[in-house]
Amino acid sequence: MGARVRRRRVAAAAVLAAMMSLVAACSGKVGENGRFGVVYMDAQGFYAGVRAGMQQEAERLGRSPQLLQLNAQGDASRESTFIDQVSAANVDALVLSPASDTASVPAIELAHESGVPVVCYNTCIDEEHARKYVSAYVLGDPERFGALLGERAAEYFLEQGNRAPKIAVVNCEFVEVCIDRRHGFEEALHKRLPDAKIVANQEGATIDQAVDVAERILTAHPDIDAFYGEAGGATMGAVRAVQARGKVGSTVVFGSDMSTEAAQALAAEDVLKAVVDISGIEVGKLAARAADEVRDGRAPEYEVVPAPVDLYATPGDGQDWLEAHPDGVP
Repeated sequence: MGARVRRRRVAAAAVLAAMMSLVAACSGKVGENGRFGVVYMDAQGFYAGVRAGMQQEAERLGRSPQLLQLNAQGDASRESTFIDQVSAANVDALVLSPASDTASVPAIELAHESGVPVVCYNTCIDEEHARKYVSAYVLGDPERFGALLGERAAEYFLEQGNRAPKIAVVNCEFVEVCIDRRHGFEEALHKRLPDAKIVANQEGATIDQAVDVAERILTAHPDIDAFYGEAGGATMGAVRAVQARGKVGSTVVFGSDMSTEAAQALAAEDVLKAVVDISGIEVGKLAARAADEVRDGRAPEYEVVPAPVDLYATPGDGQDWLEAHPDGVP
């Protein structure tokens, strides 16, 4: 046995012991229904929804696996260490939203070569490598995601009589799906409003980062009409910046990813005008189903599993979401 393999097995034993408190089994002995390694990209509410959805679907299937879980905090190195450990421990499937479409490739290749089926959700590695190493990819069409919001933004500005709005983007474009979201948004927006202009596009994926970015954009472009937030943190950061800078009534936000705060802001009607969302719970259910299929050998080599994309465009939509999600899990 090679030194590297021994190190991996020792590390795997340690991590499995450390993560026993993260078990999500309904009854019986720990791990008797198998084990899944699960990676969440960060701590935003979407991933709480994914976890809840996976547990609900596993219970429905009648065999809830032990979930060995990691919040990678957007760190591909942290993600890689975890994947190495659970691969050495021969989990039944690896379910993850990779931190990078390129930097995450070696770890996912290792899982595949270790005989661990891989299921991506929300994000994945580049398509060439995904077709080699990934069994299923649960994905809400990112261009449609952006297009729904671009269409709603165009409708809003036409209603306001503004045919040449100035819009700033707060992005999460370190992952490919966010670039695709922007492309969909811009294409739909310009189809209706060819004179609309994107005046800035800066990264701000977390709320704190997005507040700073949006405030700097407002300083540089005090006359902008709207922000487009490509993800949940970007959206709510832009909303807070508009409020903090006294721009309520002159600058609005079109955003992504529902949460309690986003639903409350949409219901208030003053800043946030629409949100497009892919339910974390629904994605979790689809990911659990895909993982169950691949561990039983019932899935093809590579399959894109479509997740539903929903538009929330009125204050009533925000209120309805709050009533449907009293626990705040999206």
